[in-house]
Amino acid sequence: QVQLVESGGGLVQAGGSLTLSCAASGSISRPDIMGWYRQAPGKQRELVATITTDGTTNYADSVKGRFTISRDNAKNTMYLQMNSLKPDDTDVYYCNYRRVVYGGSYWGQGTQVTVSS
Repeated sequence: QVQLVESGGGLVQAGGSLTLSCAASGSISRPDIMGWYRQAPGKQRELVATITTDGTTNYADSVKGRFTISRDNAKNTMYLQMNSLKPDDTDVYYCNYRRVVYGGSYWGQGTQVTVSS
């Protein structure tokens, strides 16, 4: 099992910034892929960004140029720096961890991000 704890959500005005963190613990196995997803009430969970063990990143078109995903493998922690936030970015943000070789996908509890106009 892998446990994921997110932090850093909150309320921010449009144009502002927030940084989310996700700390992983338990049966960590490299290589792996960590990612951020978001979900609004009544909608499907959607990809925000992913990052592999070696730092290869992938972003949703809607956040390219505004969000930056990063990780610290020594601390088993992933980050999402969110700049130029828009009201449309308001969602619950979830951290995800996937083992590439041994399988398994794990989710954090989610953290609310609210962007006011």
